[in-house]
Amino acid sequence: MATKCQKCGPGYPTPLEAMKGPREEIVYLPCIYRNTGIEAPDYLATVDVDPKSPQYSQVIHRLPMPYLKDELHHSGWNTCSSCFGDSTKSRNKLMLPSFISSRVYVVDVGSEPRAPKLHKVIEPSEIHAKCNLGNLHTSHCLASGEVMISSLGDPQGNAKGGFVLLDGETFEVKGTWERPGGAAPMGYDFWYQPRHNVMISTEWAAPNVLKDGFNPADVEAGLYGSRLHVWDWQRRELIQTLQMKDGLIPLEVRFLHDPAAAQGFVGCALSSTIQHFYKNEGGTWSVEKVVQVPPKKVKGWMLPEMPGLITDILLSLDDRFLYFSNWLHGDVRQYDISNPNKPCLAGQIFLGGSIVKGGPVQVLEDQELKCQPEPLVVKGKRVPGGPQMIQLSLDGKRLYVTTSLYSAWDKQFYPDLIREGSVMLQIDVDTVNGGLKLNPNFLVDFGKEPLGPALAHELRYPGGDCSSDIWI
Repeated sequence: MATKCQKCGPGYPTPLEAMKGPREEIVYLPCIYRNTGIEAPDYLATVDVDPKSPQYSQVIHRLPMPYLKDELHHSGWNTCSSCFGDSTKSRNKLMLPSFISSRVYVVDVGSEPRAPKLHKVIEPSEIHAKCNLGNLHTSHCLASGEVMISSLGDPQGNAKGGFVLLDGETFEVKGTWERPGGAAPMGYDFWYQPRHNVMISTEWAAPNVLKDGFNPADVEAGLYGSRLHVWDWQRRELIQTLQMKDGLIPLEVRFLHDPAAAQGFVGCALSSTIQHFYKNEGGTWSVEKVVQVPPKKVKGWMLPEMPGLITDILLSLDDRFLYFSNWLHGDVRQYDISNPNKPCLAGQIFLGGSIVKGGPVQVLEDQELKCQPEPLVVKGKRVPGGPQMIQLSLDGKRLYVTTSLYSAWDKQFYPDLIREGSVMLQIDVDTVNGGLKLNPNFLVDFGKEPLGPALAHELRYPGGDCSSDIWI
């Protein structure tokens, strides 16, 4: 259907049509130098992921930003499958909001996809003045043609979960998406589902609390998030707040891709749980824990118990599998979610982490493993850090993984990442029976970058992917 369409907009008509899309050939990902001791700007790397290419698993282009210490983090598009019906729209600009500086970079990836160039810079002063927001995170394109970016704070770094609205053509700051005074108490990620007139947002913590590292005392003091915020999409109002049980630090939120679905999942990092949220018959929303990764009793670490720390989650485009990363324990998991109330473990692979053999941490009690996993060596390199950001190919058969979470937390939990840089790995996925297997021929070693070891973060394909596109 997508190929026959002569006057279609960006993306695909349905998630299942997207699964038939072309195989990914390049990937964009931001690389960070803040907190590494290297005085260089963050940059957007373009990586060749085409096995037929002589440059396979190499960085083929680097676009440095004009400023230092932005902390590039996540990215989004000027337009996506939510505008599939509008033939005037073209997915040709990548949005790069800065987590620390609050600057937004608009990158032209349409002119030369393999060599992106800077199109526009939105200065933090404009975001601060027009929106009274800062510390920007998730960027989603809307069916209206606008771009919406979530915030974690106000300009002073206090907690504030608001949303910046940009014009999708000029990238002018239009103001906030929510009504004046209507921000959530905390913010982080969001996903919308227009057929149910709903958006759900999550919360990490105030930028001032998390920006320099993790302090367990801040958890005791109630400074980290544990709620989901439910919004009326048309009225742009917060209508319900869901307090989660075992739901500390809810980060990535994903509705099912099916636009008719009134349910989804959120990964709660510190509690190491997957929570399933759904719409009730009366129109209100509920949430319940459906996966718990048990902590491990340890010696030689900052606390006596180590959580898995679920930092990223993804749903395959057919809504069959859920994937998540345990950044501290070091494994990536695949769950069959045919029954969303009872996800079933289908695959698991260890890719480094804090409990590998021969490291400083000794596991004293483990509810899941009989022994500590072996360190991961790929192409002769012992991989530092643990699996963090994940991205799935459209057909669901390849999972890409990077290892950096956020520079200040990398420095605290994995000092080796700062010295050696992060990596990008590729996992082969069994989509029939379930199962995950490392591709031993793929490694992007960001420790060997020209200006020194860099921290690579979220992955994006030029044509959209499982975490960028929303269907209406």
